[in-house]
Amino acid sequence: MLNEVEFMSMPFFEKVKKIYFEGEFIVAIRYYGYKINLYLYNNFYVEVFYNHKKDMIDKVEVLSYQPSRIKFYTDQIKLPSDLNL
Repeated sequence: MLNEVEFMSMPFFEKVKKIYFEGEFIVAIRYYGYKINLYLYNNFYVEVFYNHKKDMIDKVEVLSYQPSRIKFYTDQIKLPSDLNL
């Protein structure tokens, strides 16, 4: 089972493949020019940034548990209380 560091060290297309085949879709939000899909993968959350103008995925990142990032999702879903926010 991959952890966050191992996941982020993978090549871009491998990360995308892992998320779409093995991740659990949680919610999608819009942020500036992106549609960001949030997935649960191996007990951590991953954001997939889809750029509408380019019609492509620009980046895949492990969700930062900083309150400034979490607040984008908390109004739509209930994240586990053990995030220590």
